[in-house]
Amino acid sequence: MSNNQFGRQGWTPTRIGNQDGKTYVITGTTSGTGFEAAKILLAKGARVIMLNRNAAKSAATVASLKEQLGDEIDVLNVTMDLAEQASVKEAAAEVLEKADRIDALICNAAIAQVPKRVLTVDGFESQLGVNHFGHFTLQALLFPLIKASKGRIVTVGSLGYDMGLKTIKFDDLNWENDYTPNDAYSQSKLAQIMCIYELQDKLKQAGVTGVKAYACHPGSSRTSLIATSGSWMMRIIFGLMKLSPLTQPAENGAYPMLMCATEPTLDQSAFYGPTGRNNWVGPVGAHKLEPHAKDKAVAEKLWQVSEMATGVSWTI
Repeated sequence: MSNNQFGRQGWTPTRIGNQDGKTYVITGTTSGTGFEAAKILLAKGARVIMLNRNAAKSAATVASLKEQLGDEIDVLNVTMDLAEQASVKEAAAEVLEKADRIDALICNAAIAQVPKRVLTVDGFESQLGVNHFGHFTLQALLFPLIKASKGRIVTVGSLGYDMGLKTIKFDDLNWENDYTPNDAYSQSKLAQIMCIYELQDKLKQAGVTGVKAYACHPGSSRTSLIATSGSWMMRIIFGLMKLSPLTQPAENGAYPMLMCATEPTLDQSAFYGPTGRNNWVGPVGAHKLEPHAKDKAVAEKLWQVSEMATGVSWTI
């Protein structure tokens, strides 16, 4: 894509300057793109607060990062299960206690292609509950500190936003009828992306210019996402894809979120990710977003429904 603002190579982490004194909060860092993003930010001198569900895996991740980068890195894990609103609220409180600033909240954790319909403890379809409602609550509760820090909110979406119904199924959000792993996943990622653009509008209306909100996706990266939650058939398909040139290393998949968290002059209205074949791989930059992801009427309704479902109101 010749019109990439970062040139033919696209954006790479060489553009990230010294991050001393900056704090990044990242969900889902025990493997894959989240791990790589945390590692790169720590290597640049940032403080990283990781939010992960599995305390044992998180401890192993901290140990691995210290082994690779040195004991002096400033990394902290807060245990949080995005599938439980109570856990998200507790974790947010802990982050606010332990952080004096948030330069960017990177909403990276996700589950995908859950074979059979599962409900969270709060009664949400699991992919919508984890990917959208969990992050919606986290963003709202951390927003005051992000605002005070003139920080950013980065949502890691997925090209899956365009692979399902292409709207929000308000009459059956939790898929009591016609559940398919792909449609439910697609709706959850579409919801996440829509809420970022709706947040941009709300910030503009409120005259809040210090906070930036971005949507990006990792392309087709070799991570454990499908292996963790997908059906055996999906695991086989993606396992074969990993051997092809249609996928890229997890580190490259971390570039779009790192760019959105650190790059000074980015257009918030754009959608960022790889710009090569099918937007699966290739140089990182802005690329086409299908119009249904910015359907204003649907986004406004989704925001209201999300506040009601989670019981969390944003104060912008």
